[in-house]
Amino acid sequence: MSGKQDSAVGEQLSPSPGKRKKSDEPESRLAMVRRARRINRELAEVFPYAHPELDFRNPFELLIATVLSAQTTDLRVNQTTPALFAKYPTPEDLAAAVPEDVEELIRPTGFFRAKTKSIMGLSAVIRDDFGGEVPGRLKDLVTLPGVGRKTAFVVLGNAFGVPGITVDTHFQRLVRRWKWTDQEDPVKIETEIAAIFPKSEWTMLSHRVIFHGRRICHARKPACGACPITHLCPSYGEGETDPEKARKLLKYEMGGYPGQRLSPPPDYPGKPAPALGPTG
Repeated sequence: MSGKQDSAVGEQLSPSPGKRKKSDEPESRLAMVRRARRINRELAEVFPYAHPELDFRNPFELLIATVLSAQTTDLRVNQTTPALFAKYPTPEDLAAAVPEDVEELIRPTGFFRAKTKSIMGLSAVIRDDFGGEVPGRLKDLVTLPGVGRKTAFVVLGNAFGVPGITVDTHFQRLVRRWKWTDQEDPVKIETEIAAIFPKSEWTMLSHRVIFHGRRICHARKPACGACPITHLCPSYGEGETDPEKARKLLKYEMGGYPGQRLSPPPDYPGKPAPALGPTG
């Protein structure tokens, strides 16, 4: 990042510990909703460039990339899909592929045999039942092999402009840390969070929360001392509170490193990720 961008990020990541308040009184539903919406607004200022971190050019590519992203990083998927889409650009092409050839192409993403079965199977259903076009409705998407609600909402929100909440592992972790819900089941989490925010906010809320989880509020060691929303977080102190030590935990553009996309949006302040090397 440029010095100007580093400075801007530094200003955004300057927490205000003095504003943080602790209380023994239970938080009311209304107070929680107000705090949740304020977190969303402040994250929008920290991550104005939040976006899906999978490279894609159309709904089919996003659908395949999202299925491949299970149990691996978006970066590894982005490094793998260019060769896959070059050889199989349409559902018809992928449905008619030789499974062993597909397995070899997607091997770096892990679980490549099961993923091959899913992406070839969903391609065949799209070809046979949806005229070769990825459907734009939730009830249709979840009928495709390997596609659940999380994958469906990624596709709907980012390829079709249909609002949806993406409850991935980062989202689940943060909404519980922020005491927006105590649910464990993803569908119940989705329902409770949807009741807090206007529908128009659902897709971008998902991006912001996931961005925050990947960059700052990590699973094992949150960078509490470098977090810009400490004054709104009831779980402050679960991670590293020393500002200098916390800054060393920041990931991606917050730490001055490349993001996960090889082809990031024009307004992304970080560097493009590297292509897959010869060693895989």
